[in-house]
Amino acid sequence: MTLSKNDYSADPGSRPGTADTVTNPTAGTTFGEVLALRYSRRDALCGLAATGVIAALDTGFADALNGGTSPSARADGAKSQFTFAEIKHGVDETHHVAPGYSADVLIRWGAPVTADAPDFDPMKQSTAAQSKQFGYNCDFIGYFPLPRGSSASERALLAVNHEYTIPGLMFARVEGTREQVAIELAALGASIVEVRKDPRGEWQVVPHSRHGRRITAETPMRISGPAAGDHRLKTKADPTGTTVLGMLANCAGGQTPWGTYLSAEENFHGFFSGGANGLRPSRSERRYGIPGGTSRWARFDARFDIGVEPNEPNRFGWIVEIDPYDSSAMPRKRTALGRFRHEGAETILNRDGRVVVYSGDDQANEYIYRFVTNGRFDPTSPAANRDLLDSGALSVAKFAADGTLAWLPLVHGHGPLTAANGFTGQADVVIDARLAADLLGATKMDRPEDIEPDPRTGKVYAVMTRNADRRPDQVDGANPRGPNPFGHIIEIAPTDGDHAAPTARWELLIAAGNPRDPAHRAAYHPATSANGWFAAPDNIAFDPAGRLWVATDQGSTWSKSGTADGLWAIETDGAYRGYSRMFFRAPLGAEVTGPRFTPDGTTLFLSIQHPGAHGGKGFADPATHWPDFAPGMPPRPAVVAITRNDGGVIGA
Repeated sequence: MTLSKNDYSADPGSRPGTADTVTNPTAGTTFGEVLALRYSRRDALCGLAATGVIAALDTGFADALNGGTSPSARADGAKSQFTFAEIKHGVDETHHVAPGYSADVLIRWGAPVTADAPDFDPMKQSTAAQSKQFGYNCDFIGYFPLPRGSSASERALLAVNHEYTIPGLMFARVEGTREQVAIELAALGASIVEVRKDPRGEWQVVPHSRHGRRITAETPMRISGPAAGDHRLKTKADPTGTTVLGMLANCAGGQTPWGTYLSAEENFHGFFSGGANGLRPSRSERRYGIPGGTSRWARFDARFDIGVEPNEPNRFGWIVEIDPYDSSAMPRKRTALGRFRHEGAETILNRDGRVVVYSGDDQANEYIYRFVTNGRFDPTSPAANRDLLDSGALSVAKFAADGTLAWLPLVHGHGPLTAANGFTGQADVVIDARLAADLLGATKMDRPEDIEPDPRTGKVYAVMTRNADRRPDQVDGANPRGPNPFGHIIEIAPTDGDHAAPTARWELLIAAGNPRDPAHRAAYHPATSANGWFAAPDNIAFDPAGRLWVATDQGSTWSKSGTADGLWAIETDGAYRGYSRMFFRAPLGAEVTGPRFTPDGTTLFLSIQHPGAHGGKGFADPATHWPDFAPGMPPRPAVVAITRNDGGVIGA
């Protein structure tokens, strides 16, 4: 997610912070400096090819880094595995999808979720209604087949995150009342809805389903793992430090092999305001950007005032595990996975049976993390897997110029992680994972967002959205980029295919931006068309065939690229490695998030977040009225279901 102050001009107090603001004061090595060491100008043409940044020894990638233009087709007759006709770059009020496909709105903000939910009325909103209706700003989408344990592609539960609110687009008049704040709290969290494909092949939400469930910023949750019960998580309302109300700023996420849903708390810091009697924020608070704004929530709920409840922020910034099939199961915040601004929590089953979770810290100059469970997944005993995520090894990535990567253990007593440096136990390590990673010398990255393993090859793809803080003197002329306004994608290959190994190798897959503009110094496969390039990669997904899809989030900076956000299909290996093709385009002001395929690959679900947020004049005169385009109806974040008109596999 990218936030800009202008997005919240109607109500600056609600702005939950920006991912482009740097709170990492360390002098640690940036990824740009690592790239500069690895790929010097002298080695640009031969080194990039030799180290695998491009396949088939194409020099077009290196030419593009230097502002060159590559040929539009290969001479060897190789063909891309993506056969759909590309759509064009552009910006307008509605969405667009490749010819031969349909993108139908499945569920939108305010639609009924629970069986007793009322219909949506934007002029008569209430907390009671919103707590039963689809929340605001949908993000991650999880697909859970029905019945449980099946591979059904016609009936399932969708678990959808709701990241943050925009009062200026939600309310006809932003009054900052207790009731409006309560509505916003109810609009956060997650929605679980039952969906099915009807005989015509169209997806529908099942009305009055017993599975319909809302999880909000007020839903009780259990705290588990090494930080549970720690004195830094205790509050007046929860003297045990084991129960918290709700989850905040839930962006991307993941799914476990045992059928649960991992929801990542990202920009939680911005919801807290106030101060400890005028005292300077602590080292930990400064490192996490707390207080993150002037949120008016604290006027009505003391838990968001750090002067009243200084430990409350420590109870957010975690991975939350939810069982979408069991509404009686209390969500759990799994503290063993560390506390930071999590973007994503995708898993892969390691060859020894342990489960590995990758996650990025979505802020400029932050880090990439990995968690490996101590226990092993047991497919025959669901109960045995229930608490796998409470015990394991958390580590942080350090990239080297020779193309290697070291996973540095975030374990109390390891190296500098001792009481002398403020870490009295593993609870301190996970609560202050950023400070621990600083001491270990992890590599500062360009806003690490989604990180997902390829289920086919086992390679891991990490998305860096951008970094305006990188200085030009931190890179040389052959390498992306200082500053880095467009982002890039990194490929990580675990040593011997072992995701628990202490080392890996890395390569650059794509440097985003327009390769035909020398100033961008972008890099793709040379066959990439004028519509195949993109800016600010954010969420990624693999389809059942193991092909990569990338969604973008430029925020209010879309004018730099001149095109709206969308979804692109990417080749990751073979003769077309680094080839990109545009498939979907979002309406004005929106970003595309949460791509998720059905098991048979015939449906793609996408979240369309904050339509109309950039431009326009708020509720009364937004930049777009998508998706309803109805009088008096504001723009509404929504999930769309994309299918091929002939019923075939998406993209093939």
